Amino acid sequence: MRASEATNHYFQRAAKQLGLGSRIETVLMTPRREVKVEIVVELDNGELGVFKGFRVQHDNSRGPMKGGLRFHHEVDPDEVNSLASLMTWKTAVANIPYGGAKGGVSCDPSKLSHSELQKVTRAFVDEIHDIIGPGLDIPAPDMGSNSQTMAWIVDQYSKYHGWTPAVVTGKPIELGGSEGREQATGQGLFFTAEAVLADHKMDIKETTFAIQGFGNVGSWTAHFIHQAGGKIVAISDLSGAIHNKDGIDIDALMRYSREQGSIKGFGGAESIAAENLLLTQCDVLIPAALGNVITGENVKDIRAKIIIEGANGPTTPDADEYLIKRNVPIVPDIFANAGGVIVSYFEWVQNVQQFRWRLDRVNQELKLLMLDAYGEIKALAKSNECDLRTAAFLLGISRVARATALRGLENESFCMVNGPH
Repeated sequence: MRASEATNHYFQRAAKQLGLGSRIETVLMTPRREVKVEIVVELDNGELGVFKGFRVQHDNSRGPMKGGLRFHHEVDPDEVNSLASLMTWKTAVANIPYGGAKGGVSCDPSKLSHSELQKVTRAFVDEIHDIIGPGLDIPAPDMGSNSQTMAWIVDQYSKYHGWTPAVVTGKPIELGGSEGREQATGQGLFFTAEAVLADHKMDIKETTFAIQGFGNVGSWTAHFIHQAGGKIVAISDLSGAIHNKDGIDIDALMRYSREQGSIKGFGGAESIAAENLLLTQCDVLIPAALGNVITGENVKDIRAKIIIEGANGPTTPDADEYLIKRNVPIVPDIFANAGGVIVSYFEWVQNVQQFRWRLDRVNQELKLLMLDAYGEIKALAKSNECDLRTAAFLLGISRVARATALRGLENESFCMVNGPH
């Protein structure tokens, strides 16, 4: 199943429960703008490199569009469309004044030098600078991009529009970045895990976790869980997976990974097949790497009691339906991994106000927004007798639909949506 088909499946399931008409469904599912550009740069060896760049701007009814930029060889229009749509619902669930967008460049960053990556980034900005901006569309880091990428974008954009740090988030602190932005998604996932465990009357110090992914999201999530006394029994990265039933020393693993470039060969755990990470016996499974990893083929072998989605779209619709029938709670991506975009919002606010926040304020405000959203999702799940993913979509869709109707973005026959009951 394509990424956009999965996203639309979840959207339509919630839209049906909301009683949306076909007209408003069409409007909310259709992106405002899809841009594809060709990027041609001179590589270090003197040859020309040609790359495709994409930016999909899905919805701006609640504010400027927001979403990351992926630098990955598998970036394609379908994936970008799906992720842009998810960003629309995610920002609405978090109740921050943004719409959704997503973009990327189809390239393999590991095969490009620092100089080549900079050329590609700046050439991409040359092609899209007139459709992004603090009040239009605000990119951020994603897979394959980072704070350095955002620094190049700020500099290149500012050559056209003057110094404008608020054009992107996830910047280095020195260029207007926010304290806490680097670890924000992992911090938000930790706050989510705390709340979910409290609901199930589980003590984090007596809870076992398995985390797929040890990049930015997975490593910070693991760090905060380990810091709180949680036992992480399995973890993976691109090099493979490791397991220790007595718990992995995450601080030692982070040091090892920084020095070696991966977790392969770490002495504090045994190596296991990467595909077995998802099947680990544990209380909480956190897929925090790629999409479409929990599927109809492996879902029957998953033994976790709770799933918290750190990645975007890790669970396919057929696997989702199976887990719902098994009464396995799934905390959906459009809420669970919203910490990154929430702190991106805080960074944007600081840039616009030209006033810096301290880390304790960032984390305090992040926790408040995450817990507010979780409370609303739980209430909707109870009142609508549905799962948490459907409840999150109900919340996000109803907010976007109401904003669209109130702004009069369609003609007079466009119906007003009163929200879920």
